[in-house]
Amino acid sequence: MDNDAFSPDQFCQRHGISRASLYRAIKEGRGPRTFKVGTRTLISREAAAEWRARLGAETAGTAA
Repeated sequence: MDNDAFSPDQFCQRHGISRASLYRAIKEGRGPRTFKVGTRTLISREAAAEWRARLGAETAGTAA
């Protein structure tokens, strides 16, 4: 089943990164947008796609 939003653990597993890397990126303003539902932090499918696109653009901009 494809979720509309991911927990941080689901996001990390799906994208092959550690929780520490995710939270460091969020703190530095380079992570995906998050939102809260009660006490839960979630990342929407759209925010994940935007984050991947942004990383791709940054990588393409540095490749020479």
